[in-house]
Amino acid sequence: MRRSSTKSAMTVATTPWRWAWAGGLLGLALAVLLCAPARWLATGVAQASQDRVQLADPRGTVWNGSAQLVLAGGEGSTGSTALPERLRWQIRPAWNGLHTALQADCCMAQPLHVHATPHWGGAQLALTDSQSHWPAPLLAGLGAPWNTLQPEGTLALSTQSLVLDWNAGRMVLAGQARLEAIDMASRLSTLKPMGSYRLTLTGGNPSTVQLETLGGSLQLTGSGQWVGARLHFEGMATAAPDRVDALSNLLNIIGRRDGARATIKVG
Repeated sequence: MRRSSTKSAMTVATTPWRWAWAGGLLGLALAVLLCAPARWLATGVAQASQDRVQLADPRGTVWNGSAQLVLAGGEGSTGSTALPERLRWQIRPAWNGLHTALQADCCMAQPLHVHATPHWGGAQLALTDSQSHWPAPLLAGLGAPWNTLQPEGTLALSTQSLVLDWNAGRMVLAGQARLEAIDMASRLSTLKPMGSYRLTLTGGNPSTVQLETLGGSLQLTGSGQWVGARLHFEGMATAAPDRVDALSNLLNIIGRRDGARATIKVG
């Protein structure tokens, strides 16, 4: 009877210590999570994009930080381009996912807000309506064919009710994204600028892509569909009669050449 009482007393005495250790470990885990360095996020972005999107010189934490946005051609690529100013982010947990605010002073008048919601079989990204302007030379870092074209000009990107939903390996889009390439030029042509263009992505089943020319000596037109994870696109590039010589090298790169035209086909 006395031995049983002694054992009960020892159990009662050690219980507070167990709770103390558990509380200490939980506090340590929360501290590590809250102070997780920004380089952890940089590593995750690089792995997810196969090194095509990189966050160089990361500073701060996963939740509040900044880095130099770098575009590269992927594993083994030697070329890359960087945004002229740092990209800043804020990530906040929400009851149904994560809320992220992205800001690049060089290119965005207002932060871009993205809400990520995980679900069975995938995740959903919902973007707030936004407008931003990016330097076209940034594309050269992505490798072929952009490193050959060496584009110049300004890329104006706008989104409206854009939602990207990944489910069982398939991507479904809703809303619209519009990219306007303004006063574009290339090292393959002496003509500067060659023209301005608009590419419109409209969500649906399937999502559609439309390319049109806003003005210039190089006319680009085309349309396509985004099915699953693949783009099927057909278009045409046509040079103005008095600009064929100046645009000849570019037409050869764009697609299958036929006189003053080149056929564009993707997928």
